[in-house]
Amino acid sequence: MKYLLLITLFFSCTSAELAQVAGAVLQGSGTTQGPVTQKEMGLGLKEALSNGLISAVTNTNKKNGFLGNQLIKIAFPKEAKIVADTLNAVGGSALINKVTTSLNRAAEHASIKAKPIFASAISQLTFMDVVKILNGNSNEATQYLQRVTGSKLVTAFSPDITKSLKAVNATKYWGDVMGQYNQIPFVKKVNPNLTSYVTNQAVNGLFKEIAKTEKSIRENPVERTSYLLKRVFGLLDK
Repeated sequence: MKYLLLITLFFSCTSAELAQVAGAVLQGSGTTQGPVTQKEMGLGLKEALSNGLISAVTNTNKKNGFLGNQLIKIAFPKEAKIVADTLNAVGGSALINKVTTSLNRAAEHASIKAKPIFASAISQLTFMDVVKILNGNSNEATQYLQRVTGSKLVTAFSPDITKSLKAVNATKYWGDVMGQYNQIPFVKKVNPNLTSYVTNQAVNGLFKEIAKTEKSIRENPVERTSYLLKRVFGLLDK
């Protein structure tokens, strides 16, 4: 029944219709009475997605946005764990900490690039996308964004990550770490691609933040802070 209702209600809003619904909300004429309209269904989902991406970008594009968030903090590369362990054992922990901090700073600087990519993905929602998202799991919208924007984000982030790594001295610290490690007798030399690693970790971190916001909107009525979110996601509670 819920699936059929979503199919019935969905449509693509024109600019005039968007203005009409927005005007009603601003004037206070929107109420929670009566059936959810097609306009509200289309706008409500887009608002929820927009809230998630805005929150994710805002939370990550600031000092300690990655470094201070244990959910998405970028750790020393796993493939280079032997490097960290070895240098920590010989008094190189300060250098390891500098690398970790600088990797997260680079991700924090680059995350702002996600805004236009996410916005484009939201504007391209299809009929079946909306039905699947609203009738799906707690991270269905996040999965949609990952499918549509994942590779684009990696492409967009890479140049900025490269610049940011240099700007925050990550490249220098990384070179210092690898140079110090590779001078240790009999160790197997390693040198993972730093830009690729940080780029993928930054993109994954954004999606984790979006998933967190999406789950809250779906499950917690308090998070539905607008007329449209109350209307649309309140419907799914029934």
